[in-house]
Amino acid sequence: MRLFSTEQISKYHPDKYADQISDAILTECLKQDKNSHCGIETMVKDNTVVLGGEITTGATIDYEKIVHSVAQKLGYSVDKVINLIGKQSQQINSAVLSSEDFGAGDQGMMFGYATADTESRLPFGFDLANKIIHAIENDVETNPDTPFKGDAKTQVTVDLDAPADLDSVYSILVSACHKETATLEDVKRSVVVILMDIFGDHALPELIINPSGVWTIGGATADCGLTGRKIVCDQYGGYCAVGGGAFSGKDPTKVDRSASYMARHIACDLLEKHGLSWCEVQLGYAIGVAEPVSVCVNNDKKLDLTEEVKANYALTPGGIIKALGLYDKDYEKIAEGCHYRRECKW
Repeated sequence: MRLFSTEQISKYHPDKYADQISDAILTECLKQDKNSHCGIETMVKDNTVVLGGEITTGATIDYEKIVHSVAQKLGYSVDKVINLIGKQSQQINSAVLSSEDFGAGDQGMMFGYATADTESRLPFGFDLANKIIHAIENDVETNPDTPFKGDAKTQVTVDLDAPADLDSVYSILVSACHKETATLEDVKRSVVVILMDIFGDHALPELIINPSGVWTIGGATADCGLTGRKIVCDQYGGYCAVGGGAFSGKDPTKVDRSASYMARHIACDLLEKHGLSWCEVQLGYAIGVAEPVSVCVNNDKKLDLTEEVKANYALTPGGIIKALGLYDKDYEKIAEGCHYRRECKW
């Protein structure tokens, strides 16, 4: 038995709160000016939001309005917005725009992964963690009697030596911030109801619910939130490698984001085309250079698919943006959870 744990957090978690603010600003920049170059960082603590990073855009942005809109959506209050956003370095900007098909916004390596184990093409344990968190979020938003406030985390542990199904689940941990009027027993009952709906006729595994006890103070009051601190939750839950860069707040010229989306898209395509059990694609880039410096494909059949990828997919930043329609995405919505969940198929 090889036990492996993965986790997911809700969109009400302070780090996700920060991600959504950064991506809400990005979405508005691109809506008004598709040539916007953005690297937006957000920190949330208590009722204060600090904005940082760099933006070069022709858009007119009401930063405070956007911050308050995201906060209101999540049920949080903001008393103060500190704006430290500057303009992108002209040296970096000139490097990115130096070629006919503009160069990558930064260097780095990006990974895409897909598995045949689930409809979402995400690893089974991580897919289950996503479902649990989504169910808690749905309860917060649709059930007036919910004990949950919204801020929540789950950790799913599975046996990697068993088939990837519900019988392989060894334990589930859920920590959920709850209302002052709710007891721990209320929380446990609600979590069990949610899990029974997901597991159906399958027996529930070992459950660990709010192991620290009463949790009524959550969000940015309990924990400072930062953009980009949950890159594993945004991607594959620890089942495979991820690149060094975060996604949120970055426009599509930043290959940290766009090339990761393309690598995932390619991995899903190759999985279907070649009947693979799993596929991993790595792309590497140099700042200011359009074409990737490396392309690497790994899969369970050990097929050499690198040349196929180079021949059939646009791998320059401009080509990726066009192929995936990255100037027209609602990045705030994408930042609410795993960027590769089914409704965000690339």
